[in-house]
Amino acid sequence: MAEPGPGPSGGGGEQPGPGDREEAAPAPKKRRLAAGERYVPPPRKLSTGVSFGAAHFAETSYYFEGGLRKVRPYYFDFRTYCKGRWVGRSLLHVFGTEFRAQPLAYYRAAARAGRLRLNEEPVRDLDVVLKNNDFLRNTVHRHEPPVTAQPIQILVEDNEVVVVDKPSSLPVHPCGRFRHNTVIFILGKEHDLKELHTIHRLDRMTSGVLMFAKTAEVSKRIDEQVRERQLEKEYVCRVVGEFPEHEVVCEEPILVVSYKVGVCRVDPKGKFCKTIFQRLSYNGKTSVVKCLPRTGRTHQIRVHLQYLGHPIVNDPIYNMEAWGPDRGKGGKIDKTDEELLKALVEEHRSKQSLDILGILEEDLNSNAENKDCGNSGDCTKSAQADPINENSCPAKDTKDPERDAKDPERNDIAACPLNSDTNLEMLEKNEEFGSCENRGGQTGGESSEEKDPLCVECKITRRDPSPKDLVMYLHALRYKGAEFEYCSKMPEWAMEDWEE
Repeated sequence: MAEPGPGPSGGGGEQPGPGDREEAAPAPKKRRLAAGERYVPPPRKLSTGVSFGAAHFAETSYYFEGGLRKVRPYYFDFRTYCKGRWVGRSLLHVFGTEFRAQPLAYYRAAARAGRLRLNEEPVRDLDVVLKNNDFLRNTVHRHEPPVTAQPIQILVEDNEVVVVDKPSSLPVHPCGRFRHNTVIFILGKEHDLKELHTIHRLDRMTSGVLMFAKTAEVSKRIDEQVRERQLEKEYVCRVVGEFPEHEVVCEEPILVVSYKVGVCRVDPKGKFCKTIFQRLSYNGKTSVVKCLPRTGRTHQIRVHLQYLGHPIVNDPIYNMEAWGPDRGKGGKIDKTDEELLKALVEEHRSKQSLDILGILEEDLNSNAENKDCGNSGDCTKSAQADPINENSCPAKDTKDPERDAKDPERNDIAACPLNSDTNLEMLEKNEEFGSCENRGGQTGGESSEEKDPLCVECKITRRDPSPKDLVMYLHALRYKGAEFEYCSKMPEWAMEDWEE
């Protein structure tokens, strides 16, 4: 996906992070400049509140096809102030060293098309030397991956909270390539539920009970319960084989292997974890298991089930041949982390399902020296930090020891959005690039979608996943706090007599 944009480093296709909140356009020039001097407006005060408004929701529209919810391609601005390490470097040098997912020919073409702006002035010369407080804007043509067409069911709505039953495949909030195909945006666009505060998160492939607070006060009150471990969480899943009838407690520590691909494993150097499992039923091939996480590490339930030798039936990461003949049972992998990641990617590549991991082929070919997208201190610090610059890689170290406690199946290690590497030498001589100033979201059918001359994704035809591919058999069934308890219905695949 061709989405280059100035932003925090990570993964070779940097994007601005939620910490880089949207500021108003820099102030107009107010003083005379010395000969050859370039004026840099002072930075505007950071916005205090966070919300998605009508302008954000109007960027594009949805359409439904083949059991999938799709987003029509649209134009989007990535914005950021100049990072300290860029000061004194030319814009061309920054693009060539930190935005290597696209060749320099692309950025020259984007500049000619008016897509690159410095302090709201079109960039005419990429050799311009960057100064402190320079404000950069890059307009790109965005394509979002499809998600399941299953609607979001609202379980509870009152003056304090909104509780929904989240479908599988749908991210909670904008991240990676997802913006409109997220719970936050769909609730805002289709249910007029805006300015919601994220209390906890679920992994993109995990379905179930998801809570939002309507005010900061309610969010803070529930967050305190989360931090004090007063929130009880109950999940249900379908796993491979005959799970033991007796209660099983797993306390194996979990370590993140890759922030880019989103993989964890049991390791003595990992963080302490505890999950209690109880079998609910067995149909002769697979078992339905109740999961009670007592800690909240990333992918905790999935990793512990793999370790016990009963991975989730259709887990696209932890039930793969790449883990070896035992598929990671007992922590036995017999591969280095690098070999494991390569094997996982190759297995998905052979199945043409890299998009299920949240990455595309070009993600793997871009800036190979950046092994993880969590290497930058400029990465995400909050799920609710910014409505404009949310497409960033997650922080490798959240600096918040309680953050993981919020939800054991959140996916803050989803891959960073990187940009397609393509042969653009001919762009150097081609001057016929239309400006995107007056282009917006599409309102017609799929046939009316606009093709962008600079967009690599517009030139690629990708195979859509089937709705079945987008469902993983892990569901958040119940959340209970000191003053509330919310439950969803048992998923169809969790019924005792269900068969594949």
